[in-house]
Amino acid sequence: MKDCKDPSLSPKLDEAWKKAYYEGRFQLLDGILYHRTKNTCVMALTERTLINTILHECHDSVASGNLLENRTLERVKTCSWWSNWRNNVSEHCQMCGRCQKANRATGKKIGMMIQTREPKFSCYNACLVLVDRYSKTPIFLPCHKDDTAMDTAIIICNKVISHKGLFQNIISDKYPKFTSVLWKTLHNLFGTKLLFSTAYHPQTDGLAERIIQTLEDIIRRFYAYVLEFKDSDGFTHDLCTLIQAL
Repeated sequence: MKDCKDPSLSPKLDEAWKKAYYEGRFQLLDGILYHRTKNTCVMALTERTLINTILHECHDSVASGNLLENRTLERVKTCSWWSNWRNNVSEHCQMCGRCQKANRATGKKIGMMIQTREPKFSCYNACLVLVDRYSKTPIFLPCHKDDTAMDTAIIICNKVISHKGLFQNIISDKYPKFTSVLWKTLHNLFGTKLLFSTAYHPQTDGLAERIIQTLEDIIRRFYAYVLEFKDSDGFTHDLCTLIQAL
């Protein structure tokens, strides 16, 4: 490993980079220049093609979720650095067509069941979102917006209870599926308490509401304006990729 003040590297850097280099913020390892801070050590980029690739992967790709500027900044700084990178990220987000179309004011009341716009070949058109309040882990279950309470119960039993066991209690809004006699009877048999949030008080289950809001935002960015994915697996396949951004 070469020390960050190795004079053999000086001719390769312009004056601005030399200043930072001699301050000890850079180090060369196996022919790759790294930028160091107190807590991180990431690759320093100089080629525009690499910078564009990082911007694409951290903002434009499906796995990144096409989220807002602050989330993009967080992603970029964990993997790379270049001169004036914060301004570049800000400009990239401001010029993003999806962001300009999809960004909206916050504060909209969102239910526990999200109806989404999906590719026409999709098998599912909704997503049931559950959040483990202990581990803060979200669970996303593709479903149909016209599923009955029995259909919802079967999905949860097969996909969640069979792997994680029974819940002590479940908090939800007063969506018809969650207030039906069948749903209540099933949970009485399981010994699970059903707790309901009241109208205009989404903070009762705020963690789930926030995750749903973010998921809805990601789906809107990729499906509301550009239907990019039309494979045979449809929404299920795409959802697995989209939730990586959460």
